[in-house]
Amino acid sequence: MSLRDRLAREIALTGPMTVADYVARCLHDPEGGYYATRPAIGASGDFITAPMISQMFGELVGLWAVELWRRLGAPERVRLVEVGPGDGTLMADALRAARLDPEFLSAVDLVLIEPSPPLREAQARMLSDSDIHPRWVASLDRIETDAPVILIANEVLDCLPARQFVKTEDGWAERRVGVTDDGALTFGLVKITGGFRRPDFAVEPGQTVEISERQAAFGRDLATLVRATSGAALLIDYGRARPGPGDTLQGLRRHRKVDPLDGPGETDLTQWADFPTVLEAAVHAGADVTGTMGQGEFLNLLGIEARADRLKAGRPDAASVIDRQLARLTADDQMGTLFKACAIFSPRTLVVPGFEI
Repeated sequence: MSLRDRLAREIALTGPMTVADYVARCLHDPEGGYYATRPAIGASGDFITAPMISQMFGELVGLWAVELWRRLGAPERVRLVEVGPGDGTLMADALRAARLDPEFLSAVDLVLIEPSPPLREAQARMLSDSDIHPRWVASLDRIETDAPVILIANEVLDCLPARQFVKTEDGWAERRVGVTDDGALTFGLVKITGGFRRPDFAVEPGQTVEISERQAAFGRDLATLVRATSGAALLIDYGRARPGPGDTLQGLRRHRKVDPLDGPGETDLTQWADFPTVLEAAVHAGADVTGTMGQGEFLNLLGIEARADRLKAGRPDAASVIDRQLARLTADDQMGTLFKACAIFSPRTLVVPGFEI
């Protein structure tokens, strides 16, 4: 039985499903979930991430990790963690750049957090020739606390789904996934009678508010980890830097937007990162945080233009390609503004690289 059929049967028996639960099932159902069974990343897949656009992205993240390690006092042992490593491209590029400091590499214990068996296999292949071989764990709470942690999470928050609430003329309702009489999945509204925390920003009738307990929990868990170990977590994702309304749920297939209800488990489903919620949760859990800045500004502060110049000097024939890659990562009308960066770090005197201003 397909995932769609199982979801339809479950909804018919138990009632409409929250958007967050629907997205989580579509992505992670062990028998039919997108990431659990058929993730398709890259130019020939459903979507492409920044590390796949250019080696410069992963290289700069690697140098960011090296500099953070130095600011932590260059400890003899450090745990380098990546959450949701995709196909391993980011970490492969980061470790290659980190060869500039062999002492850093000798200190690293590399840990990858990845629930998807197909992606673990892809990561193992990508990192098979790296200086350091990774080990995998299932979740943040499996990370040991006996060494400082440097954690990277690129495009992870957008995979942590949110519930959707709609302001109507008659009050608030929750958007849920139901099933029609002929068995088709459909969106509908369920009136809220209580227990709903109203947003503290203006919302007009017809507008949607997204609330993600999963993203908030991730922020709390990161705070708990960096407090226990010292260190910092770098988050890069597309999303909002200020609270506000908006329906951001989308399905992606072959780099095109599709109906999120079309082909459960066969489509990548995402929602925007809610940086204010994540950072607020981290602060309440006792960590310090930076503000958010655009990915373009962050990469420029790390020196991406200088890196692009060096690459072009070594490969003049690829100069136009490198310029296009640079623009894709940093331009305001591409990834530079929509994608944002921030950091969560242990409460201590630490200036996180890239966030000095």
